[in-house]
Amino acid sequence: MKARIRDAATAVTAVSTAVVLSACGADDASDDASGGSDATTIGLLLPDSTTARWETQDRLLLEREIKDRCADCEVEHGNAKGEVAAQQEQMDSMITRGVDSIVLVSVDSRALAGSVAKAADAGIPVIAYDRLAEGPISGYVSFDGEEVGRLQGQALLTAMGESTDDSQIVMMNGDLSDPNAVAFKKGALSVLQGKVKIGKEYDTAQWRTETAHMNMSSAIASLGAESIDGVYAANDGLAAGSIAALKANKVDPLPPITGQDAELRAVQRIVTGDQYMTVYKPFAPEASAGAAMAVAAARGDSLDEVATDTVTADGRTVPAVMLTPVPVTAGTIEDTLVKDGAYTVEQICTPAVQAACERVGLT
Repeated sequence: MKARIRDAATAVTAVSTAVVLSACGADDASDDASGGSDATTIGLLLPDSTTARWETQDRLLLEREIKDRCADCEVEHGNAKGEVAAQQEQMDSMITRGVDSIVLVSVDSRALAGSVAKAADAGIPVIAYDRLAEGPISGYVSFDGEEVGRLQGQALLTAMGESTDDSQIVMMNGDLSDPNAVAFKKGALSVLQGKVKIGKEYDTAQWRTETAHMNMSSAIASLGAESIDGVYAANDGLAAGSIAALKANKVDPLPPITGQDAELRAVQRIVTGDQYMTVYKPFAPEASAGAAMAVAAARGDSLDEVATDTVTADGRTVPAVMLTPVPVTAGTIEDTLVKDGAYTVEQICTPAVQAACERVGLT
């Protein structure tokens, strides 16, 4: 339990403040952010800026949800930009500053285990967000990763048609230092193995779009464009790189391609037919649960009141919130993303894709 909990008199007299947003990494934040203030301080460490959701969705939602639950809370934000060493330094900085809790989306869960242990030794609870971190975490919020992979695999089979025995696919997996990528791959293979031939398979370091482009170009050169019947892409960034490579190699029509994260550009690619599907992981409920855990942990409250599930991490049972992913294809955009308020029709149907929107009934 967190040792540095403010006494009742301080809590009653605390002046409400706005959430402090640090635009860059923890090393850019004010040295006096927590040490010279009575405000509760929560660290928010994101893994990269390659995947659009971290800065455009999760960060904004988490900051807002934390503020809603804790008017005197300050948020110290850092983005590791895909670098393990940078995130380790940011963790060390948060520990030195004496923040009250940390929300961590780890770049490399194994590499960050030592940093999580340091935080625990300092009495700072760490909430693993979206990716299960190694080490003595206090709570975990995410989606069922294997189910994400199963949804992607099943969608790919559906898109390729009933008879897939002779079909060949390319698998563009994520970065296997991310436990989620391992789960996605496992879930996808549980559906795809025995149903299709896996012609080429790649594990994409740091989820980089350009690496997916390079790997898909290699697959085309090795297998022949005409023999690729489908592409399993673990997220929308990898789908984008794969699609760019296929187009650069004059592949027409494109084979069905999966994705994940429901990025706006991916949704537009689904509308135009370049990408077959994505997996929508509603960011608002995930951020709400993550913020609730972070605030409760910072105050020294039990996370059991927030948790709806448990997971095993570092040999311990950890309170968790596990949410349900949603598959999205052209025909379900309106009933999922638009209905939930993730995007408006106007945001999706820009002039460049307006005609395609009309074809799929999204108007």
